[in-house]
Amino acid sequence: MNSLFSYSITLSSFQKMNESDTKTLENISSCGFKNIEMFGEPEKIDLQYYKEMLSTFDLNVSGITGMWGKSSQSGWKRRLLSKDHCIVKHAEKYVRSCIDMCGFIGGKVFNICLFSDPIEYLDVTHNNIIKNEKDILLKRCVPLLRLLSDYAMEQDVKIVLEPLNRYSTPYCCNCEDAKIILQDCDNLFLMLDTFHMNIEEDDFVNTIVKSKDKLSHMHFADNNRKMPGEGHIDFKNIISALKSINYDHFISFEPTISQTTNYNEKIRAGFDFIKNLDSTIK
Repeated sequence: MNSLFSYSITLSSFQKMNESDTKTLENISSCGFKNIEMFGEPEKIDLQYYKEMLSTFDLNVSGITGMWGKSSQSGWKRRLLSKDHCIVKHAEKYVRSCIDMCGFIGGKVFNICLFSDPIEYLDVTHNNIIKNEKDILLKRCVPLLRLLSDYAMEQDVKIVLEPLNRYSTPYCCNCEDAKIILQDCDNLFLMLDTFHMNIEEDDFVNTIVKSKDKLSHMHFADNNRKMPGEGHIDFKNIISALKSINYDHFISFEPTISQTTNYNEKIRAGFDFIKNLDSTIK
């Protein structure tokens, strides 16, 4: 039976490995992947070099992973919710550069995450942002996100809004938060990440089903940030829910990879685990 899904893996997961780019791509290809999700650092990489190298391993690009927050040394100035106009302009420039990069290397999606200025008073472990405060700040960025998502569509790229768990950012943590923005941005879409969903969503299946009209990209990782099957997330129900809404976009694996393990074996096992579910669930 042919799958509705396409699969890829995030190249950012391999950035701290002590190996060459060529070796990483060779390993990814040997695990059965035909697509990768490129990390979004357009000013730091030679795009033509990567484009040619990916071609060598017959790998296509599903999209660009936004390097937000602590995932990048420049993350502190990629805050679309900042009250500092200069920081917002820098974040806007970053998004536009990633959209251009995505189009150049043949990707179709780029994810944005909504970071604000640091909130010193909030204990995110025990408290949430007051809903009214959250709504005001999220709605304030709608005009910019509408502008950026329209720009992306002109280049055949979708911007997907990714809710992160509260320990990353307290403003856009779940699907309901994302909908505050999505309802006013026709060309902005939704991405869900199972790692973050496990912390913030009440129910995986209900969230996926309610998101069917906007859901355009998925990140898969288990609750421990390892490959699916190495933790306790019920991926059987997740695959079933995605099939129930006829989801036909990418599922991109985003594991944390340890240098102390044979990561090929772990990645191949997790990939096979999901493909087996895909082939057996109708």
